[in-house]
Amino acid sequence: MVKKFLPLLFAWMLFGCSEGNDVTVLKLGHGLDTSHPVHLAMEFMAERTAEYSEGKMRIDVYPSQQLGTERELLELLQIGSVDITKVSSSVIEGFDPIYKVFSVPFLFEDEDHRYRVWDGAVGRELLDAGERIRLMGLTYYDAGTRSFYTKDRAIHHPDDLTGLRIRVQESPAAIQMVNLLGGNATPISWGELYTALQQGIVEGAENNPPSFHLSGHYEVSGYYSLNEHTAVPDILFASLNTWERLNEEEQAILLRAAEESGIYQRDLWREATERALEEVQNAGVEIIYPDKAPFLERLQPLYDQYKNESEELKQFIERIQDLADG
Repeated sequence: MVKKFLPLLFAWMLFGCSEGNDVTVLKLGHGLDTSHPVHLAMEFMAERTAEYSEGKMRIDVYPSQQLGTERELLELLQIGSVDITKVSSSVIEGFDPIYKVFSVPFLFEDEDHRYRVWDGAVGRELLDAGERIRLMGLTYYDAGTRSFYTKDRAIHHPDDLTGLRIRVQESPAAIQMVNLLGGNATPISWGELYTALQQGIVEGAENNPPSFHLSGHYEVSGYYSLNEHTAVPDILFASLNTWERLNEEEQAILLRAAEESGIYQRDLWREATERALEEVQNAGVEIIYPDKAPFLERLQPLYDQYKNESEELKQFIERIQDLADG
């Protein structure tokens, strides 16, 4: 799949990065539709970039997998054939295991805790870690908390997941988590999930409320259990090749616009979450608020495994915990 994009993308890189040597044009590809809060935040970033550069920089945004899937875009980013993309931290952990930190179950106490981490030194260090894999971390986009939704069985307790085929991302951490809870983790691409639920290939999945709503998965899943097991952010990366090609002023403009778009997206996300829960409930979905303690207890082995996996990962987990109010 990646190969079929390369001729076009290399042509853009060679001939499309400037207009009359006056405008620096950056290509941003992602897999979300145009109504998604992250896409709207990217459009906001493009507007700010044009404003701060007085028209000398332009970001062209290509949504809905026009330039490839999330994993393909990440690979294209590494070789400099795309300039910017967003990626779930669950996907990036396959490229650098330090990003597993965001998949630690129940690591964040609440929304404020997440924001303190992302906006502080820990968050910046994790963005900078992208340089190890030829990526420049720009900002975080809130993807809320992930919870289980199922077709035919309400999830009140981990035992209710026993034997259920649950769709997960291509993430080792997500696979381990679902299996520890008693389900059968089944990696399936996002674009194929609606049909997989409809046909019974899987009996459930896990994601945040806006994604559950905007995907239409609520049409084929009657139960949504808000156990909020993980809070996995989206991360906006630039190609390190692109970053090194920009001058210091252009780098500062891009980073400022990106960081402002991350803050802007939080309000959009909050509104989308409230709207999503209201809409799916009105459509007949039963929303469950289970006790989180049994889920946390069942996942303790995974938590211990992360802390023993590497000293770097252990230190990041502990530093994040130290930033919690409690």
